[in-house]
Amino acid sequence: MAFTLWNLFEASLLCLNAVCILHEERFLAKIGWSVNQNVQGFGEQPTVKSQILNLIRSVRLVMRVPLIFLNIITIVIKLLLG
Repeated sequence: MAFTLWNLFEASLLCLNAVCILHEERFLAKIGWSVNQNVQGFGEQPTVKSQILNLIRSVRLVMRVPLIFLNIITIVIKLLLG
């Protein structure tokens, strides 16, 4: 199997799907990455952990609707082309 642009698209789509289904109370809180533990003072630099949590929340918020359409298009193409 060759590495194509389609395979790269599918891999990124699967990673985005994985980020969007992460549940903060069920999964992230168990490993110590909950929202309540991310308290910072005014003027402090955000930590790497808080930046990753903000990225996860942003991806979940922004990519929810586009991911639905991208998944539908990917499923239809896979069904038609095999």
